[in-house]
Amino acid sequence: MVLTGAVLGSAADAAPAPAAPWPTRAWPTASPESVGLDPAALQALDREIAAGKYGYIDSMLLIRHGRIAFEQHYAHDYRALFVGKGAPWIYNYYDPDWHPFYKGTALHTMQSVSKSVTSTLVGIAIDRGEIPDVNVAVMPYFAALRVAPDARRDSLRLWHVLTMTTGIQWDEFSATYTDSRNNCAQMEASKDWIQYVLDQPMAAEPGATFVYNSGATELMAYILRKATGKNADDYAREHLFGPLGIRDFEWKHTPLDLPDTEGGLYLAPRDLAKLGLLFLHGGVWNGRQIVPAAWVEQSTRWSIDTHWHAPGYGFQWWALAGKDGAAPEAYAAVGYGGQYLIVVPRLDLIAVFTGWNIYDSRSLGIDVALERVRAMVGKAAQ
Repeated sequence: MVLTGAVLGSAADAAPAPAAPWPTRAWPTASPESVGLDPAALQALDREIAAGKYGYIDSMLLIRHGRIAFEQHYAHDYRALFVGKGAPWIYNYYDPDWHPFYKGTALHTMQSVSKSVTSTLVGIAIDRGEIPDVNVAVMPYFAALRVAPDARRDSLRLWHVLTMTTGIQWDEFSATYTDSRNNCAQMEASKDWIQYVLDQPMAAEPGATFVYNSGATELMAYILRKATGKNADDYAREHLFGPLGIRDFEWKHTPLDLPDTEGGLYLAPRDLAKLGLLFLHGGVWNGRQIVPAAWVEQSTRWSIDTHWHAPGYGFQWWALAGKDGAAPEAYAAVGYGGQYLIVVPRLDLIAVFTGWNIYDSRSLGIDVALERVRAMVGKAAQ
């Protein structure tokens, strides 16, 4: 745990924090109260997580004013939990060599947080001129594949893929991700993931409605390779992870050696937080514009109404507030099982949670997580 300094006083007593050095090599740390966080509220959430109130949470990391103010890891015996879940197969959610940690390392599955990273790579590729723009037609990238003719599919643009409005018939919520009826599960069980996605019929005009579709994000793995000549993991190493000082990561590949951009990334929590800091600063890292500021803004803005309970959708990021075009109060990268990267710009606050809540009905919902971390910042410190 990083909880430095005496846990005394209140957030309201905090003095303004000096500028923190960029954490390319290592994150600076601070006491919660020195960066305006209420230690009592923080420790209350820590105790609840440790007691199992929110199921299987693996880590919590809080960063304010560029400094780690709290870091805790919670141990669970996932190998024991896999007993009786059936024979594992490669990448199965019940294979302890892959989930939630990568082969005994500290690298944690990101699941659909991988989508937010993939979107970021697309923004970099557009900025570098390797992809024209978000209005580029998608299907010419797949000219070498056999695809049934459909005028609606031919009208598909990259913007539709980024915003999950492809019009492709897809269902990955009526059944769990371990159920063979789930479209995502079927894709992951196939040899050629791209062909599987393109074999699905069109159900609507592109842009007509939001349908969460992990297969759409996998299409971007192919587009990135065709446009840049590199796989997404190699491209990230050069243009995103490298500049941020992220040296240790894993990105699993499909049977045809395409990176699993919809859910296959593994990162340590501190490195995931670097992506949050990058976005918090409008795509700038240590004076260098890594991601265009306009891409950061568009990615995290409420562009699409999901018609779900609360969040809107941008470019593979969730806008937790800020409907009707307003800048979001908070936004997040979210992954199955409890992977959260939450950024609250007004509070200069980043929160990272990792977990593996696929066994238990208890979980830390994104709305609860946002409410709890936001409440740690006293009004005088805001």
